Amino acid sequence: MAEVKLKRNPIHTNGMMPHKAQKAPFVQGVDLNLKERSLADFKGKKKVICFVPSLDTPVCSMSAKKFNDAVKQKSNAVVIYISTDTPFAMKRTCLELSDITPLSLIRSKKTAEEFGVLFIDGDLAGCCARAVVVLDENDHILYTELVEEVTQEPNYQAALSHL
Repeated sequence: MAEVKLKRNPIHTNGMMPHKAQKAPFVQGVDLNLKERSLADFKGKKKVICFVPSLDTPVCSMSAKKFNDAVKQKSNAVVIYISTDTPFAMKRTCLELSDITPLSLIRSKKTAEEFGVLFIDGDLAGCCARAVVVLDENDHILYTELVEEVTQEPNYQAALSHL
């Protein structure tokens, strides 16, 4: 279990994030068209996977815009945003973000559990922690970050340097 803060109050995840160089755990979510998607849908591309509590918050939507703009310059990379938001809520918040793929965990939270980013207590229990994982073309982990304060942005430069 990892501990982060929500407005300086401790909140815990269900486990630890996977280690660099290991194969990425299970990834599956529901896209904006209610279709099941997995890492196989992005085969051969580098991936930035962003776990967030909700895309319908200022920090999450700002980070999505920043990653969206950054990946436009990377032809062999995709950005995947994963949260427990419904696909309908994601669609409202992602209208202008053509270069990210939002995935909802409404059918299963297994992906968040496998990555060790599912909050198990506090006000956000059942939501994802703010975390970034970068994968190579073969789905091996190049970089991970569990953001220590949920209300803060991730380290964009560190994540993007692995693309």
